[in-house]
Amino acid sequence: MKTASIRLAALAGIAALGLSACVTDPVTGEKKISKAAIGGVGGALGGYLLGDLIGGKNSRTEEIVGAGIGAVAGAGVGYYMDQQEKKLRERTAGTGIDVERQGDQLVLNMPGDVTFDYNSALVKSQFRSALDNVAATLAEYPSTYIDVYGHTDSTGSDSYNQGLSERRAASVADYLAGRGIQRARMATMGFGESQLKCAPERSEADYQCNRRVEIRIAPVTQNDVNAAR
Repeated sequence: MKTASIRLAALAGIAALGLSACVTDPVTGEKKISKAAIGGVGGALGGYLLGDLIGGKNSRTEEIVGAGIGAVAGAGVGYYMDQQEKKLRERTAGTGIDVERQGDQLVLNMPGDVTFDYNSALVKSQFRSALDNVAATLAEYPSTYIDVYGHTDSTGSDSYNQGLSERRAASVADYLAGRGIQRARMATMGFGESQLKCAPERSEADYQCNRRVEIRIAPVTQNDVNAAR
């Protein structure tokens, strides 16, 4: 996956935030980014990713077109995503998956406590039927990019959480691929604990809130195809 440029941009954003969000430990004198600011880091990263795609649109579009997947005409994009949103809401009702609309994009938020066991990247057996329904809907609406993002809470080391988030994102993508979703449509990225949704973490509910996988679904438009040529 082409994630290097996104990670560099993300790190630049974190560094900029760190300059204005440092606190000094009164005992050691060490400067650290405050826990209260971590949520702001997540917001900055989320803002960067909104409207963008892992690896950039051009290369992803070339792969999608090469796989024989067509684009949605400009005037039909809104309707196409409306219908997909409706199906996803119907088919994921009561599963714990939250469907969020962001312009012409959809975000499926899958809390870790219903998707994975603690400290595991294996999709829970009881959650597979919900993912089956997601896959069935994605198959019905093939003219979309699918980005899978993995996140963790702040328990454990940064490096371990980064790896766990990557494995969880890959696990969901692998599951969807096993249900017939073309690999050309999908890309994955792990964010570790860098995008805490609930911060500061004061309760088990906060930790569960941050252990999550998100699927972002964006339309493949004719403009995307033209730009990739």
